[in-house]
Amino acid sequence: MSEKNKGGAALPDAGAVIANEITALMSRDLVFVMRFLGESQSLMQRHFHDFILEELSVADITQDTHPMIHAFAERHAILLRDFVFSGVSLSKQLRVEEVEQLTKDTMLRVDVWDQLCSHIDMAKQQFRKQLPELPGALEAWKVPGGERR
Repeated sequence: MSEKNKGGAALPDAGAVIANEITALMSRDLVFVMRFLGESQSLMQRHFHDFILEELSVADITQDTHPMIHAFAERHAILLRDFVFSGVSLSKQLRVEEVEQLTKDTMLRVDVWDQLCSHIDMAKQQFRKQLPELPGALEAWKVPGGERR
């Protein structure tokens, strides 16, 4: 939705303005983080699942004594897997300049700016769709007694 000033002239798109401001900070604020996907996640999860079951069996907690122990182990294996992969991901981050050099991608910043604008617009559209339901949801946020400040 394009906004206009009192004289009817189109105002700059607020999403593009904030995207410009964020893009100007890319060299300082944007990092690329590696992420393990697919089979690597499955292998790590299986490793921790087996580890948890082995450790629990030492404490005499087994399938025989606790029939739902596999569900417990699975849930905790996912938490341990995510902990490990998050730690590794955060320990090696690349700055935008490094990624540009590695990929020889001269349009990377433009692509990021474009994605920022697009996602800002989507977020605003999503909020606007929820707007009709908000007055009821915001009743608890009203000034007590209906008084205005």
